[in-house]
Order: sequence, then C-alpha cells, then structure tokens
Amino acid sequence: MAIPAETFFLSGEQETTLQQQIQQIVSEAILSGRCLAGEKMPSTRHLAEHLGVARITVTNAYTELVASEYLTSRGRSGFFVAETAPQRPILAITERRSSAQIDWARKISQKVSDALPIVRPANWRDYKFPFIYGQSDARLFDHRNWRACALKAVGRKDFDTLATDHYERDDPMLLEFILRQILPRRGITARPEEILITMGAQNALWMTAQLLLTQRRKAVMENPCYPGLRHILRQSRCTLDLVDVDQDGLPPERIPQDADVVYTTPSHHCPSNATMPLARRRALLDRAERDDFIIVEDDYEFEMSFLKSPSPALKSLDRSGSVVYMGSFSKSIFPGLRLGFIVAPEPFISEARALRSMVLRHPPSHMQRTTAYFLSLGHFDAQITRMARSYRARRALMEQSLRQHGLTPAAPETFGGSSFWMKAPDLVDTSKLAMDLRQHSVLIEPGEAFFAAGDESRSYYRLAYSSIASARIEEGVALIARVMEDHLGAPLPDRE
Repeated sequence: MAIPAETFFLSGEQETTLQQQIQQIVSEAILSGRCLAGEKMPSTRHLAEHLGVARITVTNAYTELVASEYLTSRGRSGFFVAETAPQRPILAITERRSSAQIDWARKISQKVSDALPIVRPANWRDYKFPFIYGQSDARLFDHRNWRACALKAVGRKDFDTLATDHYERDDPMLLEFILRQILPRRGITARPEEILITMGAQNALWMTAQLLLTQRRKAVMENPCYPGLRHILRQSRCTLDLVDVDQDGLPPERIPQDADVVYTTPSHHCPSNATMPLARRRALLDRAERDDFIIVEDDYEFEMSFLKSPSPALKSLDRSGSVVYMGSFSKSIFPGLRLGFIVAPEPFISEARALRSMVLRHPPSHMQRTTAYFLSLGHFDAQITRMARSYRARRALMEQSLRQHGLTPAAPETFGGSSFWMKAPDLVDTSKLAMDLRQHSVLIEPGEAFFAAGDESRSYYRLAYSSIASARIEEGVALIARVMEDHLGAPLPDRE
C-alpha cells in the first residue's frame, strides 16, 4: 500500500533544518504506527512538491532514514518502510497519554452506556448454536440480484440521482413502491407527504421521542419491551409509565388517562410475539381519541406471519390520525441495511423531515435506490417467500425439540415470527445460564434486559432461529436443557 504524501506536514520549527524536519516527521509516523512495515513511501518528487521544498532535500532525508534502518531502498521501485524499522515502546506511549489525561466522566453530560444492553458477542458467528434475534442467515439472501440492483443504481440512468444532494427529500422510486405495494398489504393508504424514510426502526423511535415528548409529558410503553425504546424514552427525560402486557399484548384499560404518547407493537409484541386482537385494537384507538394521546405503532416482523395471514396494522383502523406508524426493511432484507419508514399525518412528517435533515440530511441515496429496485423487480417478495419457508421448517424443529427436552414457551404464538419467548423454572437465573451456555458454544438472550425491573424477569429468555442452521437446532436445544438442569439441580419437569 502506498503512503500518500499528504500524510506528512512540516512543523515549521526554525531551530532545525528542513532535512532534519523531514527525517523527524517520517520517523514519527513510523514509530506511531501510521506508516507500517513494507508500505511504499511517497516518491521524492511528490513529497517535495507537497512540502514545498527542493527534491534533493527529500532525497537526502530518505538516505539518512535508510542508514538509520527506518527505510529501505528498492532501486527504481522507490523507498519503503523497512521491516526492521524501530518501534516505539508501549510504555512510552502509555506515559505520554496518562500525563495529559482528561476526566471524561466529568465532561460528559449523559452516560448513555449505563443502559442495560442485550449483550451479543461480536463474533457470534463463531458459536455453533447462535439462538440470537435480529441476525440473518446469509444463505437465504439473494446476493446475485441485490448486486445487480446495486449496479443498476449507479448506472448512467440513475447516477444524477446519486450525484445530487437531495437535502431533505427521499428517493421517489422507493417512496412510490412503499406507498403502492408495502402499505396496502397492511391496509394502509397514504400520500407521499405522509411518509418519511428513516435509518431503521430505532432511528424512527428516536425521532418520535424528540418530537412528541418533553419533561412535562408522559409516555407509556409495554413491559416487557424492546430495551432500545426504553433507553430512548429515558433520555428524553419524560415521565415514563410501564404497562404489563398479557397474552393479547397491551391492555388499553390499564393506560393512564394523562398519557401523551403510547408505544406499542401490536402485530408481534416484542419480545413475547403476542398479537393484539382486533377488538383490543379498536379499544386502544377509542382510548386514544377520547383521552387525546398519540399511538406509536412499531409494526416489526409482520412479513414473517407465515402460520396465519397477518392482522391489519393498527394504522389501517385509524380514523382520527392518532397513529404514527413505523416499518423497517432490516429484518426482511438484511440487518445491515438500516432502512425503514414512518407513516403519519403531514404536520408530523414535516417536522420529522426537518429533524432528520438537521442530524443526517437523508439516508444514503444509493441504498435507497438499490432497495427500490430490489423491491420493484420482485426480488423482495421472492426473498420473503424463501425466508418464510425456511423459518416455518426451523420453527417446526424448534417446537419438537423444545417439547422433547422440556423447555417451555412463555405464551402461545399463532402467527410465526423468528423467535420463541421462553420461561425457565423460577430458580433459574437466565443471565447466569446464558454465560454458562457460552462455554458450550450456545448463545441465548436473557430476559432481564427486556423488563424495567424485578426478579421475575430473570427466569425469561428468548430463543431465535433466524441465524442457526436447521441441522443444529436439536443439539443446541438439548444443550440448553442439560445446562438448565445443572442450574436447577433436578430434571426439567416437562421433559418427554
């Protein structure tokens, strides 16, 4: 790899010659690790032009650095960082850094890292049995057609779209497909002014909190819930009420009358996968209209309703405009895509667009146009069909293995999804269980992160099957049961 001449700058010190200054900046770059052994140095001509010095000055500096074994000369190929170049002792770096240390704990106004995360190791693919949520099986993805769509998006026809800063506007092709194809499947009709592209669902949740909540307002959310939402709402400094869900999701009658915003996942409650019945959805909308609060509907994973047809979105029943609807492509296409959308009345979308523009202008145009082609050319529907077929087979294996080994789902599920919400015996702490299972190359998600507080949360856990091969499911479930019995000190009561 060639080192660009722009890496180097003269210090301007008058006490040393230009040749000595060049020797110093090059040796410092090598000692600091910015220039690595074997990398090609800038040519003497290019470096001289960049620094504004005579070429002979650079040549003499390089010659001295060769003599000091910082550089090596390879004839016509030029100068390279020597394999034997000196390295600065780690101790010296540590001493220099500690002498100028800043107390960042006092400087930072909010400690966001205190939030309890869902801990997943970065190397989760190295584990044999990754029962973790939100990760996809790369073998199910249509790489060839996605690549073709990405190339099409940078073609001559579309390049003007990519080369233009659209400020706060979204890709019209992507908007049109969402409006004409995605939303009607959820029973939703909307106008272009009522939709905004986001950087995924979490970005959408953050924008709703920024626009709808203050210290004087009250937000209501489900318990248990998606941990990221709880952290976003706490950061907004609003008053936060939690309502315990039952097997039908959020009970509308338990929502306090002074609520300003209610967050819910009616299609697939996170993490239990409970689906809110139609009667309860109507009751929730009636409460919103009567008590004048806004509902934020996170409609995640509706595409994975492969056991039954998905229920219409809550937004489809909304006649008063009280529902802010959120969707995402991160689960249905691939997690790293980070593209989603908000559908809401125009006054809200107008402010959300301005907020987004203030923070990140708009999601990358190339990603938007590539996704638009992937959707419009039929690849998205084929992908959903392929994923649903695979998930249905994996789910059947999971259900059979769970019954066989005495592991108990916390609630019945009827629509599908990509995970099971599980209940361990009361004496089992699933956080400790999860750590022990890692020693057996098994990953599960403890339930504690999903709950606000309370010891009852320690016996819940989530098992997902989106990222584990079918052939490994039974063996992985058997390991979970065996280690759980070790924690319990007795056989599981429901083992077949």
